[in-house]
Amino acid sequence: MRLPEVRDLFARELTFPVRCEVVVEEVGDRELESPNGEMETIAAVLGRCEEETFHSVDGLYDALLTFVSEGFVGRRFYDDRGGQSVDPDEEVSF
Repeated sequence: MRLPEVRDLFARELTFPVRCEVVVEEVGDRELESPNGEMETIAAVLGRCEEETFHSVDGLYDALLTFVSEGFVGRRFYDDRGGQSVDPDEEVSF
């Protein structure tokens, strides 16, 4: 299951507010697939979270996004703001 699909799963399967242990019991065995093909269960992700109760779908989904492993994040240390120095005489294409 891809991360964008998880929010809908939470909305369909859970009643809020919900305790973390209930989330793990109800949907914790569902596997999340990272962009590079790694798999991780919802229970494993929430195991890194200290929150005991989630008051909304958005709160639970935000916690999940916060605690997913590096495989879900993308390129580490990527900066698209042009932090590299550019030779002023070099032509730059945008």
